Amino acid sequence: MASGKEIIARIKTVKNTAKITKAMELISTVKMKKAQDNVLASRPFALESLKILSMVWDSLKDSIFLSWNKIRTGKELLVVVSSNKWLCGWYNVNIFKKVAQYTKANDKKFDFVSIGKKSQDFILRTWWNLIEDFSESIKDNIELADTKKISKDLVNRFKSGEYDKVVVFYSYYVSAITQKSFAKQFLSIDKEDIMNYLKDIVWMKIDEEIKATDYKIEPDKETIANEVIPMILDMMFYEMILESKASEHWSRMVAMKNAKDSAGKKVFELTLKYNKARQASITKEVSEIVSWVESMKD
Repeated sequence: MASGKEIIARIKTVKNTAKITKAMELISTVKMKKAQDNVLASRPFALESLKILSMVWDSLKDSIFLSWNKIRTGKELLVVVSSNKWLCGWYNVNIFKKVAQYTKANDKKFDFVSIGKKSQDFILRTWWNLIEDFSESIKDNIELADTKKISKDLVNRFKSGEYDKVVVFYSYYVSAITQKSFAKQFLSIDKEDIMNYLKDIVWMKIDEEIKATDYKIEPDKETIANEVIPMILDMMFYEMILESKASEHWSRMVAMKNAKDSAGKKVFELTLKYNKARQASITKEVSEIVSWVESMKD
């Protein structure tokens, strides 16, 4: 059994750990609240943009940004969004599992883009082909300008004909208690993928208004496709990064709360252990004194 001094030292260490995890929990709570507000503010625009794209899809289906039926290279570009740091529970692990499942289910060639140092480490460990890393571009306070240069790069790579698809793996912030790791087809824009996203992920009711119609586009289809769709893609990508950040901060807040609670339980257990050891020591000393007194009587 450990001595009283050793137990006291362990109690002190665990209490210090509890203080640190509590501070990290409070910081993550503040960051999560701000990220949540940003997500809720940007989400309506992104969802309405998807609805509009689904409605005009038939009118613009010849655009390079929309569903491309021809296999050009047989290669896909996978964008993996993670955190720059650990201590956020299963947030990164769930995303990496989603990537592994996707690559296993699709017999194609893949190139990778990482957003977050942990996704960079994951891709390099698996010996996949990492062509770009944007970890330093994404901070806690995300602005549209930060994500626009990434989305522009993805659009340009797709337009060059190098890839058949661009798929983004990220965590969708459903609520304060639920997040989903999700693979979203960023390019090409696919009507069926949009409808499934709205129904299965966002749980949005799809009514008759969202069904595609052949619209007359002015001034012309090419102008609208080349000018408006990239703007919508920039905003959609920005919204995906915001979803990821909100999920990350929530996961870290929960992880730190669990660590703090576990530290509290450990302190309680160590205190009981110390009290038992102290009581055993006192009992032993009393017994020795009584034995000594009895021996003196004899």
